[in-house]
Amino acid sequence: MKIAVIGQSLFGQEVYCHLRKEGHEVVGVFTVPDKDGKADPLGLEAEKDGVPVFKFSRWRAKGQALPEVVAKYQALGAELNVLPFCSQFIPMEIINAPQHGSIIYHPSLLPRHRGASAINWTLIHGDKKGGFSIFWADDGLDTGDLLLQKECEVLPDDTVSTLYNRFLFPEGIKGMVQAVRLIAEGKAPRLPQPEEGATYEGIQKKETAKIDWDQPAEAIHNWIRGNDKVPGAWTEACEPLQKLTFFNSTLNTSGLVPEGDALPIPGAHRPGVVTKAGLILFGNDDKMLLVKNIQLEDGKMILASNFYKGAASSALELTEAELVTAEAVRSAWQRILPNVLEVEDSTDFFKSGAASVDVVRLVEEVKELCDGLELENEDVYMATTFGDFIQLLVRKLRGDDEEGECSIDYVEMAANKRTLHMPHQLFIGGAFVDAEGAKTFETINPTDGSVICQVSLAQVTDVDKAVATAKDAFENGRWGKISARDRGRLLYRAPPSPLTRPDPTAT
Repeated sequence: MKIAVIGQSLFGQEVYCHLRKEGHEVVGVFTVPDKDGKADPLGLEAEKDGVPVFKFSRWRAKGQALPEVVAKYQALGAELNVLPFCSQFIPMEIINAPQHGSIIYHPSLLPRHRGASAINWTLIHGDKKGGFSIFWADDGLDTGDLLLQKECEVLPDDTVSTLYNRFLFPEGIKGMVQAVRLIAEGKAPRLPQPEEGATYEGIQKKETAKIDWDQPAEAIHNWIRGNDKVPGAWTEACEPLQKLTFFNSTLNTSGLVPEGDALPIPGAHRPGVVTKAGLILFGNDDKMLLVKNIQLEDGKMILASNFYKGAASSALELTEAELVTAEAVRSAWQRILPNVLEVEDSTDFFKSGAASVDVVRLVEEVKELCDGLELENEDVYMATTFGDFIQLLVRKLRGDDEEGECSIDYVEMAANKRTLHMPHQLFIGGAFVDAEGAKTFETINPTDGSVICQVSLAQVTDVDKAVATAKDAFENGRWGKISARDRGRLLYRAPPSPLTRPDPTAT
């Protein structure tokens, strides 16, 4: 079929590429105008293939389609319009023009969550099922007949990004291709949307994303994750008051003890508590949720556990080799931010026009420059200026980006001309701790029956904490998110065990 693709973003680019692989002729691509000197990925891909690309800033004026726009569209002779993701309002003269009409992708199970922030509201409402719909465009707002739908489970700690990246993006691309295939084969259904269960919610904006504390912990968690990363759920806190935006929320608080520094939050059921695990918050049902990242009023993102720790350590002095790496990274920033004349230490990645797609590109380029360095999208949000990003990068390259060395209370024992250093506490959540109630048992030297030391005796509550922290590390920690290559690199870099060291006084 002859297809006109109308839309934008990486999603639009992937749908375009897959349609061409299926043998369809894309006669034209209509995308958004360049922003800050950067072309949309869909338009860039089409231009490489020699496909006509149009970048109209608007399609109509005073409610009427612009004649010159309609004329350019009609000259292409499209038989079907495919709208994978489109933020512009397309007039019905264009929608109804092709022989097969127009189909649109929508990231919810219509008729639920009609509107522009469908993924956000799927999470805010705590839906257990999510998914997408591909429907025939009409003159309503997401009300056209359904062509196909696919659903998925919404996980308890899903955010807009995780739900999109895990299901809505990859399966949505397949769904669009399948829909076009059904149309080409004359098998595409037109199923009227039921009105029962229909909802419409407006677009989420920063000014409407303030947290309402008079609700249960689960509802607060859903609000935070439903606004993560954009626009960001916020509240006023501290003395004097400042605006804090919360990210990376979880209800997995098993084994967490709300002990730490209090964070006053006007209107909250109880003050928040800054702990080593993050910021513990409370709903009006007195249940807990945990927030792991906070964005300060100046835009800087920090670990919630570091909220009261003040400024970071002093700046590192870079070696010659590190300076070379920094310049290579500076060039990567320059390529991604073409509207910035010169990338300086104070250049802010996002204030210079970067978007989420640019974060992915930066991370991949830097990992390639630094031989597979462990780097995540989150790191870019945590160090948004070039100077801070280089400091973070160099600390990672040196292997000293951790929060600090683990404090270990060793028991020493001389044996076979060596001094053995043995931990005797429980290891839970990255720290050696005593068992509840300081319970211990004796560990015996089998050679002579003597007592080597008292070892912590784990209680049921200790086991519960260990399981909870292990589960959190498995589901949310960095290890599960990095590639096998990066895991291998980290294992090879691990130092020898510190438990056995030669005794310099031995003869």
